[in-house]
Amino acid sequence: MVNYEQYLEIRAYTVNLCKHLENEDFVIQAEEFVSPAKWHLAHTTWFFEAFLLKELLAGYKEFNPHFNFFFNSYYNGKGDRTARNIRGLMTRPTVSEVMQYRQYVDEAMQLFFDSSAINSQISDLIELGFNHEQQHQELLLTDLKYNLSLNPLYPSVSDREEYPKAETHDWITSEEGIYRIGFQGGGFSYDNEMGRHQVYLHAFSISSTLVTNADYLSFIVDGGYQDHNLWHSEAWAWINNEKIAKPLYWEEIDGEYMYYTLNGIKPLDKEAPVAHISYFEAAAYAAWKGCRLPTEFEWEAASNRFNWGSRWEWTNSSYLPYPNFTKAPGAIGEYNGKFMINQMVLRGASVATSPGHSRNTYRNFFDTYARWQFSGIRLAK
Repeated sequence: MVNYEQYLEIRAYTVNLCKHLENEDFVIQAEEFVSPAKWHLAHTTWFFEAFLLKELLAGYKEFNPHFNFFFNSYYNGKGDRTARNIRGLMTRPTVSEVMQYRQYVDEAMQLFFDSSAINSQISDLIELGFNHEQQHQELLLTDLKYNLSLNPLYPSVSDREEYPKAETHDWITSEEGIYRIGFQGGGFSYDNEMGRHQVYLHAFSISSTLVTNADYLSFIVDGGYQDHNLWHSEAWAWINNEKIAKPLYWEEIDGEYMYYTLNGIKPLDKEAPVAHISYFEAAAYAAWKGCRLPTEFEWEAASNRFNWGSRWEWTNSSYLPYPNFTKAPGAIGEYNGKFMINQMVLRGASVATSPGHSRNTYRNFFDTYARWQFSGIRLAK
């Protein structure tokens, strides 16, 4: 069963991620697909208020009735909300008010833990709130990186090691056969991981390591972005329309490649795994190497035989429901199921993933052109 100490630990981790930010840093939103840091701090608080306190704590009074409109994300069952693309225009409520909101809800949650008979159903909902906040901790970092990357001062706000060294490469072979896929056992998982089932896999090989910056640089130098034969039709249109010719955050300065990190601009570390790659780019690189991306089932079946966790790894699997998947009733049912279209699955975790928030059955998902996450490439054949 969950407890208040766990709650406080997760909530404190979120605030700690912001310890080097100035007030102005909390508000910016460079594109619709990212959100301001202030919004993440408030939305994760709203989740506990909307799904627990307002529903289950007798006599609870909202901190501010307008905050449901400001900080609901996509839950139609929880009412109207501000348009996603203008979250950064909302200078009010202020950062100070958001921090007061967090404290107010934290204190109410203490009352909730102290006064409520927390059964297994309520405990599961609180644990979902924990994991929801951990998801937004990673999004806070990746959104902040994108927002700050447009600043020519290359601000440094975190000493996180974004580019760990790669390991020695090898190919791992798995035999043809039937494999069991999906979450099992105790502990938390999302509903999209449930429905453990059997899949038949042909024999395959998967790389023990991720594609490095040096590997990807060779693809660039060899004209990979100019060879239409390597790209899906939609991808070819995308790189030409958007003038894409290198990974996100790479810059060529005085003839040398550099990249922006949350710790400022850095020289390209050729031995580190490449990051901020779209599915389009990952698939094109795989084609250039005469390989392919693994399916999510191949990835999971072989995952205990290689190290993972520094990059979200693109797979060649569409984000679809497992057998017997069912959406939960009410607004909670909007958490995953309604996104099971036009998305590709990523497996693993990243250098921005919060401690304790990864497992080999975790199914992340993004659009084929998304690059702002710490996404990388593992090859298969």
